[in-house]
Amino acid sequence: MLTKETLHFALKLGMTIAIIVGCSQIARRLPTLAGLVATAPITTLIVLLWIWTDNPGDYTLMQDYSKGVLWGIIPSTLFFGVALLCFYKRMSIYAVLAASSFVWLAAAAVHQWLLGKH
Repeated sequence: MLTKETLHFALKLGMTIAIIVGCSQIARRLPTLAGLVATAPITTLIVLLWIWTDNPGDYTLMQDYSKGVLWGIIPSTLFFGVALLCFYKRMSIYAVLAASSFVWLAAAAVHQWLLGKH
């Protein structure tokens, strides 16, 4: 028998898969549109709804999540900036992902350190 929690999790998982697969399908013909969709606040909107559903009335949790997303834009921008530069240099996908991920991880560590101080 499926529980309410299992169905809730399955719905979250299904929506996440649909967004990722949808972006990869769009990217075949319209890569810049797929990039826009992938970075759109739709993911954050969905997460905000799930957080609210799981923790109704917890404005502190919502505020902390929103602050993390806002400041998380910086490490993400660095990731894509490094990736773009590496692709311009015609580096292998593995080198691009390694360099971009390293920069993102370093920036994410700074992100967490700075936000953890407040």
